[in-house]
Amino acid sequence: MTHDRILIIDFGSQYTQLIARRVREARVYSEIHPPTRSLEWIRAWKPTGIILSGGPNSVYDNGAPSTPSGIVDVAPVLGVCYGMNLLAQLHGARIAPGTQREYGRAEVEVLESSSLFSGFGRGEKTPVWMSHGDQVTELPNDLEVLARSVGSPVAAFRHRDRPLFGVQFHPEVAHSPRGGEILANFLFDVCGAKPDWTPGAFIDDEVAKIRAKVGTSRVICGLSGGVDSAVAAALVHRAIGDQLTCIFVDTGLLRLHERDQVERTFRRHLGIDLRVIDASDRFLDALDGVEDPEQKRKIIGHTFIDVFEDASASVGEDVKFLVQGTLYPDVIESASPTGGPSVTIKTHHNVGGLKPDMKFGLIEPLRELFKDEVRNVGRELGLPEEMVGRHPFPGPGLAIRVLGAVTRDALGVLRQADAIYLEEIHEAGLYDEIWQAFAVLLPVRSVGVMGDYRTYENVVALRAVTSTDGMTADWFPFPHDVLARVSNRIINEVRGVNRVVYDVSSKPPATIEWE
Repeated sequence: MTHDRILIIDFGSQYTQLIARRVREARVYSEIHPPTRSLEWIRAWKPTGIILSGGPNSVYDNGAPSTPSGIVDVAPVLGVCYGMNLLAQLHGARIAPGTQREYGRAEVEVLESSSLFSGFGRGEKTPVWMSHGDQVTELPNDLEVLARSVGSPVAAFRHRDRPLFGVQFHPEVAHSPRGGEILANFLFDVCGAKPDWTPGAFIDDEVAKIRAKVGTSRVICGLSGGVDSAVAAALVHRAIGDQLTCIFVDTGLLRLHERDQVERTFRRHLGIDLRVIDASDRFLDALDGVEDPEQKRKIIGHTFIDVFEDASASVGEDVKFLVQGTLYPDVIESASPTGGPSVTIKTHHNVGGLKPDMKFGLIEPLRELFKDEVRNVGRELGLPEEMVGRHPFPGPGLAIRVLGAVTRDALGVLRQADAIYLEEIHEAGLYDEIWQAFAVLLPVRSVGVMGDYRTYENVVALRAVTSTDGMTADWFPFPHDVLARVSNRIINEVRGVNRVVYDVSSKPPATIEWE
C-alpha cells in the first residue's frame, strides 16, 4: 500500500525528531533526511509535503546548510525557524540578526487568515515556543506576513500564489499548545495528505519488505528480553514464519531471573523456535578489566555477533540475516542519521558496535520508530501487555550499569539492588508511571556505620525517569516513603552496600543511562 509521506529536511535542530513524531501522531508517515539530498533524489522520493527544520546556524553564515531551490516545485513546503529563514531567503527576503532575540515562551498575533492558520481568528493571539536570534526584516512582494510577535515582525508568512509557508516558532513542541493544529493544517489542508499510517499499516508494509528481502533464506534474531527485540521478532515471524529462529544469549549481564522469564514468555507467546545459549563466561572474560563505556559497548556488540555466528551453524547453512530491534533514538545517539551536525553521544551495540566484517545482512524493521510506536506495533501484533509495557533495558545489559570494571561480584551486588528497586516500584503501583527505572553501581566507596562497626562499602545510585520516546526525559518525583523503603532494603539486604543515592538529572543535559 502506498501512503502519503512527509519529507523532513534536518538542519540540525534539537526538535527535528519531534516534528517527525507530531506528523506520525497525525497518522501521516514521515522520514528525516539531510539537506545534502539532491533535487533528483527528492523528486524520486515523491513527498506529499516537505518540512524544513530549525537549526543552530544563521542562513547568512558562510557555509550555512541549504537545500536546492527547486525543492519548492516538488511539493508544498513548511519552513520552521531556520527553515523559515532559508525559505524566505530563497525568495529574496532579507535576514539579519534580530534587535531582540526570542528564546522560550512568546506570543504571536495572527494577522491574516490562511490555510495554515485555519481555525484561528484574525487578531487572535496564541502562545508559542521561540528559539532564534535572527529575524526576517524585509519580505519581497510575493510573500505575505501571516503573524507577528514582539521580537519577530515576521513570525509567519506564506507565498501569495504557491503552497509555501514559514513559521519562526516551533509548532512541534508542547510549549506551542496549538502547534499541532498548525501542523495538521499544513498536512491536510495544504498538502491534502491522508491520515492512514497506523500500526496495522506499518506492519503490512514491513511484512512485505521483509518477505521481499529474505526470500527463502533463514533468519536469526537475538532476543534480549526487552520490548524492542520481542516486537522485532514477532514482526519478522509474521512475515516469514518458520524461517526465523530466535536466539537468546545469557551474557551474564542480565537482571535477576531474566533468563527464566524470557524462556517462559517467548516460547509461550511467540510460538517460535527459541535457542538459549549460555555465553556468560565468554562475555565476562572479554570484558575483564575494561572500564571505558564505549569500549564495553563495542566488545559486547562484537561478542554478540561472534556468538550468533557460532549459533547459526546449528540453525542451518542458509542463515543469511540477523534481526535487531534497533530504534530511532538508538540511531540518533550513535550517530547523526541525517549527515548533519549531530555528534556521537554513545555507541549502541546494535548500531555502531557491530563488526565491520559481519557475515549477516541486517533486518531492522523498527529502525525508524520511537519506543511508544514500537509498543503500539507490539499490541497490534498481539503481544501481551507485560511484554510491551516493560521498561527499556539496554542491549549491553548491566555492564553499562556497573561503572568501572565488570566483575561477577559487582554484577551480583547490582543485580540484587536492582531487583529490590523494581519490586518496590511495582509494590507501590508506580511502574507504569515511569519510563525507565534501574540501579547503578558506582565506582566509589563511602564510609558508613553498621551497628558498632565502621564500614567502607559500595554506593548504589537509583535512576527513574518519565518520557514518551527516550529523546528527552525528566527524573521521576518519588514519594519519600518509597525511596526510604528502597534504600533501607538495599542497605540491609545487599551485602557490600552502605549508601544509596537518587539521581535527579534530566535529559538533556544528562543521558538516561549513566554510561
